[in-house]
Amino acid sequence: MTEHPTIATFGTADGQLSLGGMTLQRLAARVGTTPFFAYDRALLTARVERLRAALPKAIHLSYAVKANPMPAVVQHLAGLVDAMDVASTGEMATVLDTVLPAERVSFAGPGKTEAEIEKAVAAGVTIEMESATEVDRVVKIGDRLGFRPRVALRVNPDFRVKGSGMRMGGGPQQFGVDVEQVPHLLARLVAADVDFLGFHVFAGSQNLDAAILGEAQRRTVDLIVALAERLPSPIRYVNLGGGFGIPYFAKDIPVDLDAIGANLAELMATRIAACLPEAAVVVELGRYLVGECGVYVTRVVDRKHSRGRDYLVVDGGMHHQLAASGNFGQVIRRNYPIAVGNRMDEPAAGPVTVVGCLCTPLDLLGDEVALPPADIGDLIVLFQAGAYGLTASPTAFLGHPHPAEVLV
Repeated sequence: MTEHPTIATFGTADGQLSLGGMTLQRLAARVGTTPFFAYDRALLTARVERLRAALPKAIHLSYAVKANPMPAVVQHLAGLVDAMDVASTGEMATVLDTVLPAERVSFAGPGKTEAEIEKAVAAGVTIEMESATEVDRVVKIGDRLGFRPRVALRVNPDFRVKGSGMRMGGGPQQFGVDVEQVPHLLARLVAADVDFLGFHVFAGSQNLDAAILGEAQRRTVDLIVALAERLPSPIRYVNLGGGFGIPYFAKDIPVDLDAIGANLAELMATRIAACLPEAAVVVELGRYLVGECGVYVTRVVDRKHSRGRDYLVVDGGMHHQLAASGNFGQVIRRNYPIAVGNRMDEPAAGPVTVVGCLCTPLDLLGDEVALPPADIGDLIVLFQAGAYGLTASPTAFLGHPHPAEVLV
């Protein structure tokens, strides 16, 4: 198997994968158990630095906590980004424990209950309202608490973004307010005692095409400019969403970050400077910040041969890393990058299938992959595990223990 470019970013030492300056076997000994997730602090920092170098300096970089809400990861990124977006009051509590002030926290997602909105209003975070019901709840709760809520409207645009792994805008959606319904809600908000900041538009995720992302950003700005003209005062918040993808599979080409930065620089210098001069412009990223900075490590507990096929059975599986099994959005299952982490300098042998310890044929982590000869006790590493890993997986399935998580 051709080495995936992400594998090379971690480096090796003594023939082993290296994370946080430690060989994999040493790290496994430190953790004390397998399976586990490990996130590399230096790679996270480098990722933010790369984004800062490519994007215009005026862009505010926000971390979408849902991608990886591990408290240590959130704490580390809080010192590097400008803002964070949460999708629950649990995530909100994690972020409010960091150095970020509440006014740099946004709360998005459909189905916010009155209790959740009350917590958010009281905390002083920006509530990105996604329906007329949420608008009514925010206004009522703000009046009751005697505290002026910080709010924005999440808008479901009237255009779709091609090439996204998940489409979250355009057509009918549970996300945001349809753009044609926004004028009515703006009139309600102008009359209410709320601090209305601006708009959030997020059309789709996991997109590797810089040209498509650039078009979406331009159309988003045009849409927000048109909506802002209906308000009596300038808006102060423009969240362009994110959607930058990462390469999971062999034929994926990494997104051209410099092209995205150039497009944003042009938008900032022209349309935004002219029409939205007081707005803080936010790019909100989750997967792109953390996805390539983490690995899932699991140990071989059995090796078997069945009717012409070799199997490695590991102590982890889809209950920890659902996405790698192909059961988290893949239409046609493809292998995530995978390696024998303690045999990085050994050549690949014949194909082997890596399966987990669950009693289901769905528990497949690597289908006929070319790996060095591995045996019981060796460490299998799945890459691209920094985002939508542990918290996006059915950890209670079949009652196996939860894996550890470490930031190194």
